[in-house]
Amino acid sequence: MKRKHDNGFPARDAIVAFIRANPGKIGTREIAREFGLKNADRVELKRILRELADDGTIAKRGRKVLEPAALPPTVMADVTGRDTDGELLATPTEWDEEEFGAAPKIRIHVPRRPQPGTAAGIGDRVLLRVEKTDDTEGTPYRGRVIKVVDHARTRLLGIFRKLPNGGGRLVPVDKKQAGRELNIAITDTGGAEDGDLVSVDLVRTRGYGLASGKVKERLGSLATEKAVSLIAIHAHDIPQAFTPSALRDAEAAKPAILQGREDWCELPLVTIDPPDAKDHDDAVHAAPDDDPNNKGGYIVHVAIADVAFYVRPGSALDRDALMRGNSVYFPDRVVPMLPERISNDLCSLVPGEPRGALAVRMVIGADGRKRSHSFHRVLMRSAAKLNYAQAQAAIDGRPDDTTGPLIEPILKPLYAAYTMVKLARDERDPLDLDLPERKILLKPDGTVDRVIVPERLDAHRLIEEFMILANVAAAEMLEKKALPLIYRVHDEPSQEKVHNLQEFLKTLDLPFAKTGALRPALFNRVLAQVRGHDAELLVNEVVLRSQAQAEYAAENYGHFGLNLRRYAHFTSPIRRYADLIVHRALIRALDLGEGALPEAETLETLSEVAAQISVTERRAMKAERETADRLIAHFLADRIGATFQGRISGVTRAGLFVKLSDTGADGLIPIRTLGTEYFNYDEARHALVGSRSGAMHRLGDVVDVRLVEAAPVAGALRFELLSEGKVIPRGRKQGGRREASSAPVSPSKTRPGRSPHPKERKPGKTKPGKSKRGKSWKR
Repeated sequence: MKRKHDNGFPARDAIVAFIRANPGKIGTREIAREFGLKNADRVELKRILRELADDGTIAKRGRKVLEPAALPPTVMADVTGRDTDGELLATPTEWDEEEFGAAPKIRIHVPRRPQPGTAAGIGDRVLLRVEKTDDTEGTPYRGRVIKVVDHARTRLLGIFRKLPNGGGRLVPVDKKQAGRELNIAITDTGGAEDGDLVSVDLVRTRGYGLASGKVKERLGSLATEKAVSLIAIHAHDIPQAFTPSALRDAEAAKPAILQGREDWCELPLVTIDPPDAKDHDDAVHAAPDDDPNNKGGYIVHVAIADVAFYVRPGSALDRDALMRGNSVYFPDRVVPMLPERISNDLCSLVPGEPRGALAVRMVIGADGRKRSHSFHRVLMRSAAKLNYAQAQAAIDGRPDDTTGPLIEPILKPLYAAYTMVKLARDERDPLDLDLPERKILLKPDGTVDRVIVPERLDAHRLIEEFMILANVAAAEMLEKKALPLIYRVHDEPSQEKVHNLQEFLKTLDLPFAKTGALRPALFNRVLAQVRGHDAELLVNEVVLRSQAQAEYAAENYGHFGLNLRRYAHFTSPIRRYADLIVHRALIRALDLGEGALPEAETLETLSEVAAQISVTERRAMKAERETADRLIAHFLADRIGATFQGRISGVTRAGLFVKLSDTGADGLIPIRTLGTEYFNYDEARHALVGSRSGAMHRLGDVVDVRLVEAAPVAGALRFELLSEGKVIPRGRKQGGRREASSAPVSPSKTRPGRSPHPKERKPGKTKPGKSKRGKSWKR
């Protein structure tokens, strides 16, 4: 029975009950339909939902409403143990404990006749379909295994330490296994030498003494960078070797021909990529529109490698690609989603070679807005391969032999079209964070040479904006055709994070008055106020941390960071499985030939794929970040006692995290080493404050530190603070701008004898379209 007040409007508890009965599936439209509300009632309904969200009764996820911290219908989870009845228990693989508290437990229901591939055990990673139960304290969710994604590991990665009498010990590199050494018998060392990185099979466990292992593979000495990147690859179970059947399919593949395609070989498309790029999967072209109805407008073409032509649904190549989810980029290597025969050859748009592509033709008005678009399956021939700096130098008046002939016919029209597109971009006002992105450069021997911050050029922005336009066009086309797809979605910040940001900005006397709907422009106004000031980097960092993380989903709730209603990844199918799904859907929607999305692919099955590839994306981000940490720790290991300048990049109850200015390395200053007084954690200020002196160490402060300890295997650094803290004068209002005084505070004293804490991980922001390693909110 639908309870209503006398005025005919539904009671709040009835609305909440309906939301709880349909977790993650409904929005304003569905609620209005359920209670028979007319258009005139929508304003009142939205007001009620906003109040329910503000007081924490419900949560908003884009256009969907649900219970706070509720799980989506499909979730990746780790099987952690059994309950008292012997049933398996699991917790979500990706869960933000800082925002939502402890992860909920899921009781796994096992049917009498389980489907093949769904038999799970403790330690396995599984894809679950979940539903809410009435048990709010114990196990609030019940789940059914869709498939087992990864079985519990019986193979460990570690450092081999040779014993004087033969045999050895394995010191695991996994922090969770810290202190749990394995015994390696003389006959089981596999020829490993002291200090080798090895892969070991667990051969015997017992209730007492050390477990035993057998060396299966020597991966190299930790003195080489190769071993450092392999730690992350093995620790995160990133597949390296393709299956034999996938490699056979790749080798047997033939180049695309003109049959069934439009001939675009005379269109002078060019690729613009990083100088070290090995695959070139997108090409661009622009020309003035000669349509008198679009005076001053441009036609922009974006051609993307036709991966769907080679990687067919259900094939061995497809299975391998889905298991990887995406390519993973390390300083010295790439672990590709597809074999090199596909990614670096048949689908690489190299100059002068005919290549199959899925292309979009977009009509841009003089105001920069996209007026129309159409998709085409084509055969193209790239006119040139350029890098960003090369293209920018040419347009700035410094052409080389390659770019000189391209300036007038190709580059100038591209930049002119970009200038127009930028007008619409600025009007849209997406989130405009400005944080430096560092890149590690290696020497020929694989060790770190230096760390740089590459310059951001208009050439980068040109490609990014064209890729965004193409991605939006793909999403719009598939919605128009009513076909399922995988969206790239980014939720708006939670109410709690917005409140925390407001409290922080008060300490800087920066207004953040949220009225009406939350929009990126609100954050941009804050960022504009601090541009060019000392607090610029600090405020950019805190605003970034207030944002949600982008992900893949089969249901659309928009992209907050880009300020777009619909967005899908279309432009990099060589390195992202989501893009391959979108290509297949376009082929099916427009009847473009072979490689289409099968009819069996429904919203439900694509939800499962989206959950899986969201996890593999985060796995790649962690592996890339941890490898950079280990490389820098190796680089600094022989500089114990050296002093560095850095900036406080994180503040927790455990201490201060400092990012060094020259290398970007992160390390911890344990709170116990900050001095003789007690330091309080001030969450609103992102600071530690001395209880006696009032000395304050705050996020963003520039500090001098001394390197005390480096642990290359863990990628951890420990510092001693040398800088004096700022002092809050007694009686001064804490929200004031002028907090600091020049009163001296004694430098910190380091207390030896404790190992460094693992460094705090914070997601970064990602550049759309072209960025290989970027930051999470945009990606």
